[in-house]
Formats: sequence, C-alpha cells, structure tokens
Amino acid sequence: MAISLLAVHNSGGETEQAAGNSLAVGYTVAVLCWLLSAGVYISAKWVSPEMPPWALCFWRVLIAWAILLPIVRGHFGAMAALVRARPLELLLVGGIGLAICQGMVFMGLEKADATTAGIIMALIPIITMILARLILGEPMGRWQAIGSIVAFVGIVVIIVKGSPAALMRLDVNPGELWLVAGAFCFGLYAVLLRRAKFDQERLPLLVLLLGAAALTALPFYLWELASDERSALDSNGLLALAYVAVPGGALMYYLFNWSVEALGAGRAGVLLYIQTIFVAILAYFILGERLQTYHLEGAALIVVGVLFVILLKPRTKPAATKSL
Repeated sequence: MAISLLAVHNSGGETEQAAGNSLAVGYTVAVLCWLLSAGVYISAKWVSPEMPPWALCFWRVLIAWAILLPIVRGHFGAMAALVRARPLELLLVGGIGLAICQGMVFMGLEKADATTAGIIMALIPIITMILARLILGEPMGRWQAIGSIVAFVGIVVIIVKGSPAALMRLDVNPGELWLVAGAFCFGLYAVLLRRAKFDQERLPLLVLLLGAAALTALPFYLWELASDERSALDSNGLLALAYVAVPGGALMYYLFNWSVEALGAGRAGVLLYIQTIFVAILAYFILGERLQTYHLEGAALIVVGVLFVILLKPRTKPAATKSL
C-alpha cells in the first residue's frame, strides 16, 4: 500500500538507473510492487472482523522488520550510529508514517470499503505538496493550488457519496474520515522525512523506521488487549496476516527499493497511482465491491487535480546575475 513506500522515495534525491537493470525489469518490478501493495487493502478489509486494526498494524511492521533485518546486516554499524545520534527523530518519523498512518487506515477499513480507501490514498502526493509548502517553504504555484482544491472536492464527493444533502446532515462514514486522516499523516511523514535528511541508505533506513513503527504501535496494541479487543483468527485471518506482513510487507518494501534503483525515485514513485486501479479490481473479484457513480466522479476530480500538480509545475525564477 502507499503507506510506507514513499518512505524510501522521499529520503533522498533522484537516483541514477542502476547498472545492469533494464527499464523493462524496473517497470515490471514496480508494477508487481504496487499489485502487492493493493493486496494489503484487500487483506486488511477481509480480516477486519477478526483482527483489531492496531494488532494488524503491530504484527505487520514487526514481522516485516524481522524479515528485512538480516538483509541489511552489513549496515549494522552505520544504523547503530544513527540510532545513537538521532533516536527521537527516527521514532517520530517512523512512528507517524509507518505506525500511526497504517493504524488509521486499518481503522478506516473497518467501516469503509477497500475501493474507497484506494482512491482516498491517491491524495497523498497532493497532501505532501501542501505540507511541504507550509513546513519546508517549498514553492507551490497557481495550478498546484487549483489542483489541490479540485482533488479535495473529489474526496468530498466520495465521502458524501455524491449527495450534498449528506454533507449538510453531516451524514458521513467515520471510516472514510479515518482514511483521510491516515493520508494526512503519511503526507506529514513524507515531509518530516525529507526535512530530516537521514544519512543512511534506503533499505537500512527503512528497517530502522519499521523498528520505530513497531515500538510506536505496541502501546496501541496493548491497549486493544487491555480493552479485550483480542484477535479471533481462523485460518483465513492467519492467511491475511501472513500476506500483509510478508508479500504485502517485507517483499513489497524490497521490490520498491529495487524499482527505485532501476527507474529513479521520480518514476518509481509516480507509479503509485496504478495501486488505485489494482485495489478496485481486487476488491471487485475478492470482496464483491462495485464501483459506484460517486467513486468515478470523485476519482476523476482527483486525477485532474493530480495532473495539475504533476504536469503544471511552478516556474522557478532565474538566479539574478551580478553586474560587474
């Protein structure tokens, strides 16, 4: 899912295409990555009656961390140095992006359908751009502002299911509000990660952030246990948990890193949008969800807004030349 992946995308600048990796291989890996990511929404929705959201979040990040940890053992020295130097920053960034964000999305999927979740999470790049303007002072032109407004209207259309009267009655699905909050948290996470500029390679940094996420999710998980919200997993539930932690967790993270090395961070990150298509298709065949008219209307507005943001970038002023 979009949650977690941009952790790698935003941790540095553009990456040159790695030697020996063809574009065809890079795109194939990226598409597989986003297909696995889409499956996380389906699994989380499927298992929501049996497994509380914070239990799913905690075990997902913990298992993914444990699987990826041996792969980066050659970086343990540098990783330990970063933990000693900046522990609170790692905990804050990893906790917001890979724990709080995911927990909110899983809470949202208890009430909202997976198709809606996939569409709402397509807002992440726009939310990130707005927060980057407010927190980092990055430029945002007229068309970016217009695109953000158009995309926001698209989300409102989805939340009120195309009915303005529902908005006036405040008759909205609380699950969809949790999804919007999750998208906001991920945008904040992406900006904080960009500002932090951790001096660490992508995969080792991701492992550290997953560890921070597990620590952050643990109190919420324990609170669920104390509230007697215990998991009642049958074989289907265990299968869903295994999926979100392994193919939809550790393998997905690894494939995204591979795609970044092959394609560069920009092209690999833009492919995020095919996740929405995969979610809709999988939700139709596995969960029996159907696209409604308001889904299409809202998605169309979001796509227009995103295109404004991506294609009509603000012009940068030429540097002033000094006269002799």
